Parts: sequence; structure tokens; C-alpha cells
Amino acid sequence: MTIGLKGNVHYILVHRGLILATMLLVAFASGVATLLFQTVTNNRILTPSIMGLEALFILIQTALIFFVDADGFRMLGIVGKFLCEALLLLLFSVALYRWLLGGLGVNLHRVLLTGLIFGTLFRSLSTLLQRLLSPGEFAILQGRMFATFTRAAPEIVAVAALIVAGVAILVWRMRHELDVLALGRHAAINLGVAYQQKVIAILLLVSLLVAVSTALVGPLTFLGLLVANLAWQILGSHRHQYLLPGVFLTAVITLVGGQLVLERMLNMAGTLSVVIEFTGGALFLYLLIKKAAL
Repeated sequence: MTIGLKGNVHYILVHRGLILATMLLVAFASGVATLLFQTVTNNRILTPSIMGLEALFILIQTALIFFVDADGFRMLGIVGKFLCEALLLLLFSVALYRWLLGGLGVNLHRVLLTGLIFGTLFRSLSTLLQRLLSPGEFAILQGRMFATFTRAAPEIVAVAALIVAGVAILVWRMRHELDVLALGRHAAINLGVAYQQKVIAILLLVSLLVAVSTALVGPLTFLGLLVANLAWQILGSHRHQYLLPGVFLTAVITLVGGQLVLERMLNMAGTLSVVIEFTGGALFLYLLIKKAAL
């Protein structure tokens, strides 16, 4: 907030404060969502992006430009557009979970496989529509397909902060049940946890966090995977009362520290989201190879 502070101090502090608030919200939403998702799936390689939510976000942006105009949902305003995008992503998750988990029991493998199929479908539809766009429209779409922390309006940040704060309270109250769920389905049931209801509730919270984060800054596929695994290694604990704040703080250091290095040391030689996606993707491949070797 104060490094290199000169000139119009008020404008600079307000601008930097908005970017910092956006990073804090994305750090919590992306990091905690991945931690919760890995807890219920009992797998440190998986991320919520496998459910196809980010692919759906890109499809929504592409469809808005293709069928409406470059300012799709303009009549709803900035906040209305943000809420509509987040609501569409959340409704998709609710429909998916209700369809797949509303039967005899929880089958997470079926959920993951179906989410992966839907993600592939959404990406294919997006690619088809993108090929039909004019060069000018495609250039506008490219600006929405990559995450950026500098375009969020104060009204959107305020709404996202209220949603994230509510989810944070719910998740923190569930921290001890999350420890039990991490032991696996049979152990959780034997210890008296209503497994199916808790898993569905957690998956909905994960979807809400991912929807808010994606609608706020754009898709970030590997940020959660990166910070969740770093937190696991740093803390060396399986208790969520340490993991939840640990993941959040690790994500904050990654985003804020990464932005500081890019701005002050590398003269904005790259984009933070691209660096994070590259690093997270490399970590994902490493984890896959390591697991295959075992």
C-alpha cells in the first residue's frame, strides 16, 4: 500500500486498496474452496475447476458477446451482472449435485466424472462460438477470459465481501466436522456425522466460493491447488482450525507478494494470473507423476 507512494496519495491508496481487497477475497475463496473440495474427495490433486464451473463462466462470457453484445447484461448494471454470473454458476452446481447426489447416496467419483464431461462440453461450445466472433468481439472476450485483479468495481467488491464473510463464518463453525470428514466416508459415518448432508452442503459452499471468485476476477484454475498444497507442506497438520487460516494466508502471500515482485522488481514483465497458472499447472503435473510413481 505504501511502497513508492507519491503524487496523488488519496487516489493511489484508494486504487491499491481496491486491488488489495480483491486479492484478499480471491485468496480466501480460491484457497478455502480447494481445501474443502480436497477434504470431501480425500484427494490433494483435485480442484473445484474439475466441476466445469470456470469453463461455464467462459461459455457465459462468450455467449453474451455472441448473442447480445459486448456489454451483455448492461441493463442490470455492474452489480447485477456480477450477481447473475455468480447465480448461473451456482445454479449449475445445484442442478448437478441434486441430479447426481439426490439418489441413494453420495458417489463423488460420478460427480467428478460428470463435472469433467460438462467442462469439456462447455469448452467445446465456447470454442465454436469464438470462431464465429468478429476480431473486435474476440479481442474483448480475451480480456474477460483471463483473470485480472484491477477491473473489479467497488460495488462488486463490497457484495463479494459480504458473501465471502458469510461463507467464512459457516466454514469456521464446521472446522471440527471437516476433520472427521477427512477420515473418509465410513469413518465419518461411524463417528456420527451425517455424511451425505454435510458433503452436499460443503460442495455447495465450494461452488459459491468458486462462483464469486470467478465472477469477480475471472478463471483461476490452479491457484487453489498451489496454495492448498503449500499450506499442507508448511503446516504439516490435518486439523482444519490450522489449515483454513493457513491456506488463506498462503494465498494472500502468493497473490500480494507476486504482484509486488512483478510491479517493483520485474517492471510488470508478466501477468500475475499467467505466472500462477503456469506454476500451479507445473505442480499439478508433478503431483500426478509422483502419485503414478507410487
